[in-house]
Amino acid sequence: MAAMRADSGGARPAYSAVHLAYGSTGMIVQLPTDRTTVVVPRPRRAVGDPRAEVLRSLREPVHGRPLRELVRRGQTIAISVCDITRAQPRQTMVEAILEELEGVARPSDVVVLIATGTHRRNTAVEHLAMLGADVVAACQVVDHDARDRSALVDLGLSDDVPVHINRAWVDADVRITTGFVEPHFFAGFSGGPKMIAPGLAGLDTVLALHNAWRIADPRATWAICEGNPVHDAIRAAAAKAPATFAVDVLLNDSQQVTRSFGGSLYEMHVAARAVARQEAMRRVRNRYDLVITTNSGYPLDQNLYQSVKGMSAAAEVVKDGGTIVCAAECRDGFPEHGSYRRLLGSAGTIGQVAARIEASAETIPDQWQVQIQARVQRRARVVVHSDGLNAEELATAHLESTNSVEAVVDRVLHDQPEARICVLPQGPRTIPYVA
Repeated sequence: MAAMRADSGGARPAYSAVHLAYGSTGMIVQLPTDRTTVVVPRPRRAVGDPRAEVLRSLREPVHGRPLRELVRRGQTIAISVCDITRAQPRQTMVEAILEELEGVARPSDVVVLIATGTHRRNTAVEHLAMLGADVVAACQVVDHDARDRSALVDLGLSDDVPVHINRAWVDADVRITTGFVEPHFFAGFSGGPKMIAPGLAGLDTVLALHNAWRIADPRATWAICEGNPVHDAIRAAAAKAPATFAVDVLLNDSQQVTRSFGGSLYEMHVAARAVARQEAMRRVRNRYDLVITTNSGYPLDQNLYQSVKGMSAAAEVVKDGGTIVCAAECRDGFPEHGSYRRLLGSAGTIGQVAARIEASAETIPDQWQVQIQARVQRRARVVVHSDGLNAEELATAHLESTNSVEAVVDRVLHDQPEARICVLPQGPRTIPYVA
């Protein structure tokens, strides 16, 4: 679909409509056709029956024995799932596991652990939306609390990381991680061992995994796992309370299952991320003057903290001194819980705040997001379009605000008539890189 918009000189260049993933409904922006490159994941067809695909991966693991062979009658089972900020098809995955174990395990022997990391607990209404009424009624559902020491087990040190993991996970006879795999802005890829640490880890464990020197390492970035100090530490910590079986899915831009992988955690994750890398990483020839990005829509863009990921994806291909526009709804604001807003509001520029963090021996919750945001803003100006945060609130986060993505485009083109534009409609679901 193309539209026309007159520029200041009276010419009528062609404009095209681009749909951005924003909140639950999306957003349409009109952009000049001849200077805009739209970068999206490779087309990925959803499987016809996602539950059947998950069941297949439980029965045909990448490595190790099928799930049903690993479980005996009377054993307790813990299943780790993502929290409300992730687009995981939790209900489909948990129901497939329960179906596969029918006759061996009773739902009453199963605890579903919401792997919140340091995020807030999910509400009862959110539990129903995430897992469905049948799972909530049949199984125990528990939100992990990283700050509740009584709910954690001390598993000793992993190098310099004190490993404290959720007691219900550690005490279970059978431990099953479930998640989804996509590139992650400092841990390489999501899913896999992250569903144990930081997902089910204590606060001190998370702080050590995400400390300043690990986040500052240039290898702590998209699509790098081995040799990435963050991911290496995560994998070692998770091995202190290893999964009996792991299952991860891949999702397309409509958050539909395209493939499922099961088996031993490490081997399963290696296989899943190899496919995810091919699907989600897209090469471009040059950097761009202006990059428009999102945070993949709801639920991923429900707060500014999460939306730093979309900014980070854009920073991979923006020119030094260029402009990034991030369209993120942020219906939950910063959010209010955690340290992110307080850190951003401390004295000085975002660069000065990050420098103090990196010079300090103390690790503060959420400082990693501030460090990544500062890394982005060292490269480019960042403007945010958000219905959940106003201009004054965004200013306290060292970010500019706009009510119109197109207005920022017009200003950039007025100042730089030859400017080139890149659009990431799905935000960090597509990670561009320069050839």
